[in-house]
Amino acid sequence: MTTTPLVEARAWVAGIFARNGASDAAAASVARALVGAEAEGLKGHGLSRIPTYLAMLKANKIDGRAVPTASRVRAATLMVDAANGFAYPAIDLVAETLPRIAAETGIAAAAIARSNHAGALGAHVERLAEAGLVTLFFANTPEAIAPAGGTKAVFGTNPIAFACPLPGRAPIVVDLALSAVARGNIVAAKQKGETIPEGWALDAEGRPTTDPDAALKGTMVALGGAKGATLALMVEVLAAALTGAHLAFEASSFLDDKGPPPNTGQMIIAVDPAGFGHGAFGPRITALAGAIEAQAGTRLPGERRRQLRQKAETEGLVLPATLVEAHGAP
Repeated sequence: MTTTPLVEARAWVAGIFARNGASDAAAASVARALVGAEAEGLKGHGLSRIPTYLAMLKANKIDGRAVPTASRVRAATLMVDAANGFAYPAIDLVAETLPRIAAETGIAAAAIARSNHAGALGAHVERLAEAGLVTLFFANTPEAIAPAGGTKAVFGTNPIAFACPLPGRAPIVVDLALSAVARGNIVAAKQKGETIPEGWALDAEGRPTTDPDAALKGTMVALGGAKGATLALMVEVLAAALTGAHLAFEASSFLDDKGPPPNTGQMIIAVDPAGFGHGAFGPRITALAGAIEAQAGTRLPGERRRQLRQKAETEGLVLPATLVEAHGAP
């Protein structure tokens, strides 16, 4: 078992991608995202993604040297071209730019096209909430969920995330996929040779399955049934139709090196609480958090992953043996 400090883990992951064709900037951005997700216990978006990302790099399904560009189309809208590279550098560009726009306009939106797997969205919205912004993030992903009553996937797992500042404390962070579980959990189970619980996915014939291979060839069960499928439709509009990206059923998979770049999209909306001309946001959100935490057994969304991150910062990260064998120890 190899345990390493987070800073060394990030350098190790960045080195893997740099040696395999990514620019230093892209490699560092990817490393921050993957190590961050692993540290927060989100292994489906963490180091388990390295083999797939490398395969996509080798097949030119991801351009590891792409440089994202942004155009401020109107006062409050930013259009970002991820240039068929990793999503993370494009999201970094938004995180650097959107707070300045929101400070001027009160609300700002960034559309990202020609993008790819965006990983754990909670980290992205938390970053903007730390800059004082109430933030929403919508991402469309390759086909995985059938519309209510259907058997053929039309929508992706289409994750959504939300974060808001909490005066004097870390932000509240919500991050969820619109499938019953994130598809990354099924990928992780396949890599470990494990079965999955019933209720996560259906096979290609629409039957419940515990086989991760069959699940990946079939469809995901929508979170909350028909309601989750409807929410996935909403995300498809926000993250694909509004951004000009591929719809889920047009996008190639995030899970292999087959086909062209997926060209998925992301939409990020940031709101400056001061933009409405009153100072009530801080007291209101503090009161809401207090009402939640006053009940025994409750916690604010994002607390568990933050605790895991703090533990990893203290104790280091356990690196998967298969990756260490493939790429050497840090």
